[in-house]
Amino acid sequence: MSVIVPDLPELFEEAFERAGLEMRSGYDLKTARRSLNLLTLEWANRGLNLFTIEGGTLPLVAGTTTYTLPTGTIDIIEHQLRTGTGTAQVDTALERISVSTYAQQTNKQITGRPTQVFVQRLPTSTTVTFWPTPDNSQSYTLSYYRLKGIDGLASGVGADMTSVPPRFVPALVAGLAYYIAMKKPEAIQRVLPLKQIYDEQFELAAGEDRDRSSVSFVPFNTMMLG
Repeated sequence: MSVIVPDLPELFEEAFERAGLEMRSGYDLKTARRSLNLLTLEWANRGLNLFTIEGGTLPLVAGTTTYTLPTGTIDIIEHQLRTGTGTAQVDTALERISVSTYAQQTNKQITGRPTQVFVQRLPTSTTVTFWPTPDNSQSYTLSYYRLKGIDGLASGVGADMTSVPPRFVPALVAGLAYYIAMKKPEAIQRVLPLKQIYDEQFELAAGEDRDRSSVSFVPFNTMMLG
């Protein structure tokens, strides 16, 4: 059975109604769109959601040290150096290093098989810098999983909700109602209960979005029994 998700204008109206308000003017629509974009930025700060993780590859060029990741990349959470093709393909883990560790490398232009990667999160982009610099002895590819920012939804009336899974829509509406109430003096009494509802809805959605892979912890016994 398909899930019908209301479009943005309907969600805006629902959020205003929860705040005890009516969306009457073009400015109300504008302020709702602005709050929605701020809300999606907040979600990126709340932690990992599986629908914001995306895999990708980046071919490396001999002699080139630094590369820019795709637009919208917040960070990379997995990174391997890939060599070979087909059945001979091999992925090798790269050590992620800090800016201070990279700065202490005495020869940053030395070439060879990359073993370390420095990730720099800039205001408008995210870059990766390799050490050693890739050589031309073979082809190298960065295989990664990146944390992708949630697309802004404020493209205007009639915009769709394809960038947000249906299970997160209740949290989105609850959060939008809370954001709108904070800006309206006549809705100030509803701010606290709306925030509580928003937090509950987000936790419910995030709980369903968690990774359910099995994990086993085995104690390591350092005692030698004779």
